Amino acid sequence: MSELLGVAVLGAGHMGADHVRRIDRVVNGARVAAVADPDTGRAKDAVAGIDGVSVHAEVAAALDAPGVQAVLIASPGPAHEEALLAAFDRGLPVLCEKPMVPESAGALRVVEAEAKLGRRLVQVGFMRRYDAEYQRLKSLLDSRRLGRPLMLHCTHRNVSSPPGFTSAMLVNSSVSHEIDVARWLLDQELTAVTVLRPRPSAGAPEGLVDPQFVVFETAEGALVDVEVFVNSGFGYQVRCEAVCESGSARIGDEHTMVVTTAGGAREEVAQDYLVRFADAYDREVQAWVDATRRGKVTGPSAWDGYAASAVAEAGVRALESGGRVTVELAPRPDLYA
Repeated sequence: MSELLGVAVLGAGHMGADHVRRIDRVVNGARVAAVADPDTGRAKDAVAGIDGVSVHAEVAAALDAPGVQAVLIASPGPAHEEALLAAFDRGLPVLCEKPMVPESAGALRVVEAEAKLGRRLVQVGFMRRYDAEYQRLKSLLDSRRLGRPLMLHCTHRNVSSPPGFTSAMLVNSSVSHEIDVARWLLDQELTAVTVLRPRPSAGAPEGLVDPQFVVFETAEGALVDVEVFVNSGFGYQVRCEAVCESGSARIGDEHTMVVTTAGGAREEVAQDYLVRFADAYDREVQAWVDATRRGKVTGPSAWDGYAASAVAEAGVRALESGGRVTVELAPRPDLYA
């Protein structure tokens, strides 16, 4: 493919607008061809100053717009299944932000529809796989220089939770990234989950169970724990430590700038994920564009999206019941072997 890849961006909110900017100003080999959002005013604001972009209220109109060759889905999660199936009908490759589909039943329908096509069209937006620190940790674990990994200790902290954020969303929205990265780092499925509930922080909105301590078991007996705290008040902080048979490795400590001034020094802490993982998002979208232009689909698959949704659902049940909940996955289609 010699011309620029024409991308339809679905959703013009915080994430969608950032992807519009990224495709227009950062990524090579692509252009924004169309944007769809029920709020067309917001969509027009997102593409202001970009030539040759059509704006639509409906997904189908954007997918059928002139010049569209691929789709980036950044709309709210409940809208993803319909958009993915519409892209399948048109044979369009897709980069879909997480969650691929929030409910595991819907995610499985997407997996089955793609498997029926007999070829991959979906890359799911688990951008941590493209972060330089996570990639170094993955390479180290794959080398087995430290022996087999036994445990992962993860931290996921936000400044504050947005309006309407629920206790379940700490698991199925925030911790969904740790779910995917644990499966990827360890190359194992997660088979059970337990959620412990420390006393809520005084900074958490009334009724929100925050923080939470989530423990996952894997198919080969490793353990993964995640401290998720979405009203920490000080910044966005993501860390991961792998404990192996003959050593450990930790990432997330040095992703900062140290400012020295009169009387002392301080470390800057990122305030949101678009700052902390800006490079990872850039690499992710560039890798997707490059692969799509070659006629390939790489990166996290629809199966990864389904597995993350199934594990997150088990996590929500564990939060609600206070007990250990096993994860039940459908048979994996050969397409994802």
